[in-house]
Amino acid sequence: MIGSNIGSIRKRRGLTLSELADRANVSKSYLSNLERNLNKNPSIQVIEKISTVLDVDLTTILQFNSPEENRELLESEWLDFINELKDSGIEKEQLQQYKAVIEFIKWQNHKVEEK
Repeated sequence: MIGSNIGSIRKRRGLTLSELADRANVSKSYLSNLERNLNKNPSIQVIEKISTVLDVDLTTILQFNSPEENRELLESEWLDFINELKDSGIEKEQLQQYKAVIEFIKWQNHKVEEK
């Protein structure tokens, strides 16, 4: 479960596996095994490094949520993101202009995940 939490937070932050591994100073293979739940017992020091890079509290990575709680957290993050967009001055009508950029990022993420 810890690895799944790390992987989902990493993806929401827009980081690749390599970027997180480099910034947290852990090997990419170790991080990959952790995210795939092959290594289920990481040291607290490693989790602290990763949580620092991901800019989340240590308990966020360690928590075990029900699907309903996960859905609520995700919805909350989307609301935060929307508020950030509004605060940055982006109007609802302008979002269509960013659709091409979003589609490109999705394409890029898909290519990275295939590797």
